[in-house]
Amino acid sequence: MKRALISVSDKSGLIEFAQFLEQNNYELISTGGTFKHLKDAGLSPIQIDEVTNFPEMLDGRVKTLHPKVHGGLLAVRSNEEHMNTVQEHGIGLIDMVIVNLYPFFENANKDISLDEKVEFIDIGGPSMLRSAAKNFNSVTVITDVQDYEK
Repeated sequence: MKRALISVSDKSGLIEFAQFLEQNNYELISTGGTFKHLKDAGLSPIQIDEVTNFPEMLDGRVKTLHPKVHGGLLAVRSNEEHMNTVQEHGIGLIDMVIVNLYPFFENANKDISLDEKVEFIDIGGPSMLRSAAKNFNSVTVITDVQDYEK
C-alpha cells in the first residue's frame, strides 16, 4: 500500500482529494488539524505520532521532524543499503507529500505580537518538501490545492 503524508494549512478541496487517494489504496498519514479535518469527513487517516511513536511537542512546533518521517521520504528505493536501513529501523516509505505552508506573509503585517508572528514560521513543512524533492524519483510533492485535480 502506498502512503501519503498530509499536513496543510489550506484545507480547500482536501477532502475530495483524500477520498480519491483512499479509493486508490493510499494510507493517509496526517498531523493535528489536518488529521481532525480528514477524520471528521469520515476518512481513515493515521496520526503522525502513530508513525513516529513520539508525540507532537512544544505546542505543535515538533510534529514531523523525525527520522521515521524523513527516512521514509529520503530512502532511495533502488539503493539496497537504504532499503535495508529503513527496514532495520521500522521506517515505512512515504510516496506522496501534500503540504502547504503556514501563511506567514499573510500574518506578518497583522497587528499581532512578534511572538504570535513567529508561530507562523513553518519548519516541518519546508523540511518535508525538501526531503521529498531530494527524492523526486520516488516521492510525489503537492503544495498547491489547484494541483489536486491534476
